[in-house]
Amino acid sequence: MLRNLDFSNLKASLLQILMSLVIVLISLTFHEVAHGWMADKLGDHTAKERGRLSLNPFAHLDPIGFFCMLLFGFGWARPVPIDARNFRHPKRGMALTALAGPVANLLLAFVILIPYEIIMACDAHGAFMNSSEFTINLIYACLTFIFTFHYMNISLAVFNFFPVPPLDGSRVLYAILPEKYYFGVMKYERYISLGIMLLLVTGLLDKPLTFLTGAISGGMRWLLELLPFFG
Repeated sequence: MLRNLDFSNLKASLLQILMSLVIVLISLTFHEVAHGWMADKLGDHTAKERGRLSLNPFAHLDPIGFFCMLLFGFGWARPVPIDARNFRHPKRGMALTALAGPVANLLLAFVILIPYEIIMACDAHGAFMNSSEFTINLIYACLTFIFTFHYMNISLAVFNFFPVPPLDGSRVLYAILPEKYYFGVMKYERYISLGIMLLLVTGLLDKPLTFLTGAISGGMRWLLELLPFFG
């Protein structure tokens, strides 16, 4: 992400920063709203009552998570308040609510890939052969935005699927593990969070996360290519 920018081209770098800001705000917002929406459907209206079903991105921002997402491509938002006691089946409710966020990002990533593949298919058939330089530059900018949006949403989903607190995967783990083991792990949540930050900063998570993100992206493109228009 931003740590890979080439600041020798100031204009391009500023555009990249602006594009990344917009993408991060949209991605984190839909992620958290999905958590709150699922909780609301399962009987817990806490998020709705506290205004966390809002599409206003500033209602969901966590400064550190936002910075990490912007800088490293992996991050988090301010957690939506959830009271598992309001679920008919608390463990299942927590797991489904946790899964809703990453799944929302995967859906966004898949949907945004459709116009990308349409543009690429049109280009392959010579649709832009006689286009002006302005049109070509505009198309390139759109493709860059769309694919960055696609890739960052997959990255956010992959990162949050990790079964370590405070990420969403840990809530899924709660539904699987006996409570004594789960709460034994949760005692060390603060240290685990610091460990994750350290791994992000040092780049030790880059290769596995990038591999998983690329594999999912490739799978989505493969699915689209099964359709006659894209194939």
